[in-house]
Amino acid sequence: MQADLNRLRKTKLVVCDLDGTLLNDNGELGSDLVGIVKRLQNEFGVMFSIATGRMHSSVADYCNELGINIPVISLDGALIQDVSGTQKVFEAHIKKRHVQKILKLASRYLIKASLCHADEIYYTEDNEPLLEISNKPGAKYTLVNDYSDYTSGVLEVFLASDNEHYIKNINNRLSFPYTLGVTSSCYRSMRNKGVYYLEARKNGCTKKTGLFKLFRHLRTSENQCVVV
Repeated sequence: MQADLNRLRKTKLVVCDLDGTLLNDNGELGSDLVGIVKRLQNEFGVMFSIATGRMHSSVADYCNELGINIPVISLDGALIQDVSGTQKVFEAHIKKRHVQKILKLASRYLIKASLCHADEIYYTEDNEPLLEISNKPGAKYTLVNDYSDYTSGVLEVFLASDNEHYIKNINNRLSFPYTLGVTSSCYRSMRNKGVYYLEARKNGCTKKTGLFKLFRHLRTSENQCVVV
């Protein structure tokens, strides 16, 4: 008990996940929770941040509601910045040639693809069905004629298909020794039956690495932080 009390006294930063932690089943922040978070920040001087796999744009409203003005971790560590964008700690852009390779593979297998930048997701008319089957709640989508002007500044390439074999084949083609510098993962949608996703990001981006970058930026240490 005494050790726990000492840990609480030393706490300078609390970092929470969003889905399944801060949000209820309706995707909302409880009023009691909002009050607690604001009290931690305003009365006790504890900084509060978020670490999530969501897009940065889909986190902004929650940050404003909670009064968070320090950088937050989005896309599982691919982007670390505050809501206003004035404190940009880290962003991991996928190399243009890798983005082009993924798009080429998606086109070959007739798989829907979109490009996730810091604040919005770009899609073409051919890929419009992604809007209905995507797992990117709250993200801002922008329709473009083609992807040629949007292959720079990409934080994630998102693919979706009803063909598990094709998705896994692309995932294999993005692994060593075919592609260096990109980490991809494929999984089945929990909400859309028979739909499979693939997310490709720059290698080395995880919530854990993002946390240590945030610690350094805020000049805190691991033992001064509580991660929920």
